[in-house]
Amino acid sequence: MRPSPQLLAATLIALTGLATAAQAQHGAPPPAGRSANLQGEDPRKFVDNPHMREFYALSVATLRPGAPPLDLKAYETKAYALFHAFGETRAKGGGPGMVDHLKLIPGQVVQIVKDDPKVLDSFDSFIDAMVGPK
Repeated sequence: MRPSPQLLAATLIALTGLATAAQAQHGAPPPAGRSANLQGEDPRKFVDNPHMREFYALSVATLRPGAPPLDLKAYETKAYALFHAFGETRAKGGGPGMVDHLKLIPGQVVQIVKDDPKVLDSFDSFIDAMVGPK
């Protein structure tokens, strides 16, 4: 089953620790029953950064048609290193503990690509698959 774009976006938010940083920067959370976009007005700007582009390149190299057989552990290890670096650059508190929030992402990306290999055709297609279209 393909995870929803909302689940993937929520997981990315959890990784970086942006919830705490955004709350501190933008004030109190919304009233109960209302939601807030902690990625900012344009979620694509949130993911359009060198670390996510490296994760895309890693995913293409690992999951593209014709790639060597998948070594999920190696893919996860490399992805977690990128996620950790991304968390470190985005907010205090985005250190090693935040990687725990991303344990499902590499496996979810594997399933997304299995369901639709065209998501690897471009960075934009990849991000659309992860957080939803523009």
